[in-house]
Amino acid sequence: MNHLPFNAARGDSAAPGSAEQTTTVVVGSGLSGLAVASELSRRGVESIVVEALECSDSGTMRTVMTDATSLSERNELMRLLRGYASSHELDIRQSTVAEQLSIIGHPSLITSSIGRKQWAVQTRDGVLLADHIVLTKYPLNELRRFLRSLGVTIGKNLKATLGPIGLHLIGVGEPLTPTTREIVRQAKLVSDTIAAEGPAPLNCLVPPEAGTAPLTA
Repeated sequence: MNHLPFNAARGDSAAPGSAEQTTTVVVGSGLSGLAVASELSRRGVESIVVEALECSDSGTMRTVMTDATSLSERNELMRLLRGYASSHELDIRQSTVAEQLSIIGHPSLITSSIGRKQWAVQTRDGVLLADHIVLTKYPLNELRRFLRSLGVTIGKNLKATLGPIGLHLIGVGEPLTPTTREIVRQAKLVSDTIAAEGPAPLNCLVPPEAGTAPLTA
């Protein structure tokens, strides 16, 4: 399977490399990813958008039958979002692919200690450190495995469970592909949450010992 693996924790043994600090990393540069980045920008929150590895197992999501009007609406929104991203110089990196998601506890990836845990997205170009991650594409079963490795109790409302630890979903785990209006609604809700809450309290998580192997199916 070719998708973004998770690693519950990484410690001082993490391979050194180039590390960038941002508030939010958005995984997926499609309509959902651009919508979130635009909404975050309007709230004064910085973000970096990277591409997601293609998932051969994306779950049981079904696509809603779309008519010409819906397709036109979607295409127009995509045009507007691309225009906004260009005019506001949003950091959209379509050639950068997220390869692994982990939590940095004692980073050797940056010269000074951050003093708290952060999300880390590994790419071929380096590591992106962030307080929040937005996933717009990922197999639900693999996500649940990752959460269990963190000791996170998964309730009926997955999004409500993940929000407090700075992991946000748009379209992931839903039975139907979100409509254009639903994507915009979710993007606004996620952006409001990130802007209001600040850094997620990852220090409350006590994952298994550092160096846990990435979770892959």
